[in-house]
Amino acid sequence: MTKIENEQQYRWALSRVEEILPLVTDATPLDDPHSIELELLSGLVADYSDKHYSIGEPSLVDMLKLRMFEMGLNQAALSKLIGISPSRICEYLSGKKEPTLRQARIISTKLNIDPAIVLGV
Repeated sequence: MTKIENEQQYRWALSRVEEILPLVTDATPLDDPHSIELELLSGLVADYSDKHYSIGEPSLVDMLKLRMFEMGLNQAALSKLIGISPSRICEYLSGKKEPTLRQARIISTKLNIDPAIVLGV
């Protein structure tokens, strides 16, 4: 098998990985049959998962909402924290506007959000 073709094969391979996993430790030799099988099946499962169950990159809206939740902030408190008007925060959260470079730097720094996400690249 060079790749997993369907969901049934994926579920079987995933089940087999779960069976083998407890049998392989850091001390298991690389030429051990369980180690070899685990390596091969793990790669196949990972490839299928990436193709069919990929989550994708988060958006700025997603990250702003997440940080607001994590920090216990409402829109007004977020606005005060990063020094951007409440109406502009509302526009960011609705996806109507994107931050300027200056605003993106502030958001990235104060909220610890990857600059690539803030800039949408």
